[in-house]
Amino acid sequence: MSKQRGRKPAPRPPAKRAKRSAPRGHDRQSEPQRSIFTRVIWFSLTASVWLMIGLAAVVAWYARDLPDIADLEKATVRKPVVTVQSSDGAVLARYGQVHGRPVTVAELPPYVPRAFLAIEDHRFYRHPGVDLFGIVRAAVRNVAAGGIRQGGSTITQQLAKNLFLKRERTIRRKIQETLLAIWLEHHFTKDQILSIYLNRVYFGAGAYGIDAAARRFFGRSVKKVTLFEAAVLAGLVKAPSRDNPVAAPKRAAARANLVLASMARSGWINDTTLLRSRRDTVQVRPRQKFYTGARYFTDWVLDRVDDYIGYYGGDLTIRTTLDARLQGAAQAEVQRVLTANPARKVGQAAFVALSPDGAVRAMIGGRDYGDSQYNRATRALRQPGSAFKLFVYLAALESGMRPGDTVSDRPITVQGWTPRNAGRTHRGDVTFREGAARSSNTVAVALAERAGRKNVIQTARRLGITAPLRADPSLALGAHEVTLLELTGAYTVIANGGFGVWPFGIESIQGGDGKTLYSRAGGGPGRIVQPRYVQGLNDLLSAVVGWGTGKAARLDRPAAGKTGTSQGNRDAWFVGYTPELAAGVWLGNDDFSPMHKVSGGSLAASIWRGFMIKALKGTPARPLPGIASDISRR
Repeated sequence: MSKQRGRKPAPRPPAKRAKRSAPRGHDRQSEPQRSIFTRVIWFSLTASVWLMIGLAAVVAWYARDLPDIADLEKATVRKPVVTVQSSDGAVLARYGQVHGRPVTVAELPPYVPRAFLAIEDHRFYRHPGVDLFGIVRAAVRNVAAGGIRQGGSTITQQLAKNLFLKRERTIRRKIQETLLAIWLEHHFTKDQILSIYLNRVYFGAGAYGIDAAARRFFGRSVKKVTLFEAAVLAGLVKAPSRDNPVAAPKRAAARANLVLASMARSGWINDTTLLRSRRDTVQVRPRQKFYTGARYFTDWVLDRVDDYIGYYGGDLTIRTTLDARLQGAAQAEVQRVLTANPARKVGQAAFVALSPDGAVRAMIGGRDYGDSQYNRATRALRQPGSAFKLFVYLAALESGMRPGDTVSDRPITVQGWTPRNAGRTHRGDVTFREGAARSSNTVAVALAERAGRKNVIQTARRLGITAPLRADPSLALGAHEVTLLELTGAYTVIANGGFGVWPFGIESIQGGDGKTLYSRAGGGPGRIVQPRYVQGLNDLLSAVVGWGTGKAARLDRPAAGKTGTSQGNRDAWFVGYTPELAAGVWLGNDDFSPMHKVSGGSLAASIWRGFMIKALKGTPARPLPGIASDISRR
C-alpha cells in the first residue's frame, strides 16, 4: 500500500456566509422606535374613541330619565299660598310655599349677590356650570379633614338640583345634576341663572326666594337689606333650619360673619367694612301672631273654598269666623276633662261652637291632630242617642203639645219593639217638661208616634240634618247616625230664635293682589220655627239643664241643652246653647268600643259647662224667650 493511499485529505476552510446588503436609506436603529411610537398613537386614538363612546353611553344612560327641561318656567311654578286667618286676623294656618316677589340680579345692591357668590361659588362667572377646580379643592380639604367638610357643587348645579331633581345622594343624581347644569349654562346667561337661583332657594321658616326671606326676617324688601342682612341670607342656604335667625340668632350671626370674611378675601369689601359690619346676633322683626291649634278647622275651611270662588290658581287669604280665644278655651276644657279621667276609656273627642247666625267660633275634630287628621266634628257619623229628641220634641209641639201637658211614662211597645228607660224606671203620668228633663225614652217614642215619624224626619231635615234617616220606631231615640256639626247647627236654630242657620266658617276671601273674591252677605233660610215653638223648646231644654239629666252643665245664667248617650256608652253627647252661643260635645272611640260609665250628662256636660264659663266671662246674662224665672218648676 502506498503512503498516498493512507493520507487523510486536508480539511477545507468553512465557506464564508454571504452578507445581505440592507436597502439603501434604511436605519436599523429607528425601526423599533418608530414601531413603538406608532403603537402608542394608535392605542391613544383607539382609547380616545372608546372613551368617547363610553362617555356617550353614560350620558345617554343617565339622560334617558331626565325631567322635562324644555320649559324652565314650568319648573319654577309653585303651589299657591293659602293663608287662613281667624276673625281677628291671627294666622291660623298657611298652606303652600311662601315665595317673595321675583327679583333680578340687576335690581339688587351689588353686595347681595356677592354675598352668595362669596360663600357658595366665588368662581361662578368663570366656570361653565361645573367647577373642576372647586371639586379638586373640596376633595383635598375633605381628605385633610377626614370627612365631608366642603362640597364642590356650583350655584348652577344647586339650581339644577332644586328645580329638577330629588334630594337623594346617589351617583345617578350627581351625574344628572352635572348634565342639567351644563344645559342651563348653555341656554341662560350667568345673571339669569343667579337670579333664578336667588328666587327659588329655601331660606327656612317657610320662605322660598330671597325676597320672601328678607320680608320674613327683616320686614323689608331684599332691595333694602343691609350688608350684614345680606350676609345672613347668604349664610342660610347651607342649613336653613339649623342656622335660622328666628330659632338661632347667634348661630345665624356667626355664619353671616363667615360670609363677610369670605367677601373680604374675594376683594368685594375691605377690612374696615368687614369690621364695621360684623354682629354677634341677628335682630329679626317680631313674628306675626300665628295660632296653631285649629288645624281641624282650617282643613275644613280649605275644602270649601272652591264652593265659594271656584278654581283659583293664585295666592289666597281667607278670613274665617274662628275666635282664637274660644278655640283655646275649648281645647283646654277637652284636655282637662280627658286627662283627669284616664280610666273612663275615652279615646276621642269632638267639639263645635257656633254663634247664633251659624258662624263657627271653635272646632275640635279629635284629641290630637298630630295623631289623626280625621275630623270627627264634621265627618264622623255617630248615634246621637237622646240628643236627637230635639226633633221629636219640636214635632210634638208643632202637633199641638205644650210643655205642661201630661204624658205617660209607662212601658210601650211599637211593632214588637219595647224601648227601655235608663235605670229601667217609669214615673207614670208626668208633664211633657219632666219627660224631657228626665230624658224618658218611652215618652219620646210615644210622642214620635203621635206626631208621626215622617214628620220627625221632616223636622230634622228642616233644621239642617242631611244624614240618612229611616222612619222606624227607634228613630226617636237617635238610633240613626249624624255629625256633630249638623246636630249643633240644629240646636243653634233655637238659639237664633227659630231662624234657620247654615254653619259656615268663611267671612271673606282675597286674592294675592288684594282683590276681594268673596264676601259673606245675607244669612240663612229665614224663619223655620215659629216663636211659640221656640219658647216651648226653651222651656223643655232649660229644664234638662236646670234639674234634669244635663244639670252638670248648669250655668249661672239661662241655658238650655240636651244629653245623649248611645247604647253601651259608645257615644256621649251634650249639645246646648245660651242666647249668645251654641256648642256641642261628642266623646267616643273610633272603633266603637264602649267607654266606662261615660254619658252625655257626665264628662260631655262637664266640658260644655267649662267652655261656656270661659267663653261668656264678662258677658251680661240674657234670658231665653218664654222661660219663667224659676227654672226648678216641673
